[in-house]
Amino acid sequence: MFQIGTLVMPLFGLILLGYLAGRLKGIPVEGLAWMNFFIVYIALPALFFNLLAQTPVSEFANGTFLLTTTLGTFIVFVLTFLIAKVLGRANTRESTIQGFAGAYGNIGYMGPPLAIAAFGPQAGVPVALVFCMDNAMHFTLAPSLMAMGSRRKRSLLKLIRGIGVKIFTHPFILATIAGIFAAFFEFVPPAPASSLLSTLSNAAAPCALFVMGVTAALRPLQRIPLELGYLVPIKLIAHPALMYFLLSQIPDLDPVWLHSAVLLAALPSATNVFVIAQQYGIWEERASSAVVVSTCLSIISVTTYLYLSSTGYL
Repeated sequence: MFQIGTLVMPLFGLILLGYLAGRLKGIPVEGLAWMNFFIVYIALPALFFNLLAQTPVSEFANGTFLLTTTLGTFIVFVLTFLIAKVLGRANTRESTIQGFAGAYGNIGYMGPPLAIAAFGPQAGVPVALVFCMDNAMHFTLAPSLMAMGSRRKRSLLKLIRGIGVKIFTHPFILATIAGIFAAFFEFVPPAPASSLLSTLSNAAAPCALFVMGVTAALRPLQRIPLELGYLVPIKLIAHPALMYFLLSQIPDLDPVWLHSAVLLAALPSATNVFVIAQQYGIWEERASSAVVVSTCLSIISVTTYLYLSSTGYL
């Protein structure tokens, strides 16, 4: 258990440092804009590209794994959506945000540093591939369901075009595609470019986790919504449990791929859940609460899973 604490605490410690800095230093949230740009458009794409470009091409051809992980996350989304719709009597747009709170984990900021620290550089491939599939699904579900629940109808062509633009212009997805091509053609960047990519890759994790903490501090918890009574357990317990069950049915699946995918499922609700809620002007405060509370409690869920996987219980 001490080894797991040694692994996890520095990563969550960065989030804590960001939180304390955000609380103690009165810098407005707008001050994070350039840091977020650096993380999303430069540092994390460099990390994904570096990991994938150095991977044997044969490892990318695991369609069963990708279909299974995407199916697991989709099942959790539908389950949460229906609970919100039926039990919570929420409308379609509110149910959609709750669906994301239950199924859309922080796999961009927290996923790569945690998985690579826990399972080694080989975890970068499943993390990047799951990220691409999950985000393609979320980018499709969000505008589609929001359009269904809106009184103002958009044309089908505009909706499809908007979905395509969001998927194929996302920097993580572009970096993943570029990394796969580099691996396929065995492209090795020149030494100066390789050194720059390594420097950016090393900066990705600390910057992303620190910014997470600052963001939580600048969006203080006003109240705990009743919906978190089922949203947080779904995200931190039901999602990883279902993912483990589904993936364990795949014969001869690499344990690193299995545990990396389950770890991603055990992560808290993504900051993008709040961003989507803010974009559509629906369920904003409660979405922010879901992100903050699930992030705090994920220390328990992530540490527990890493302990169970490292000691052979799973």
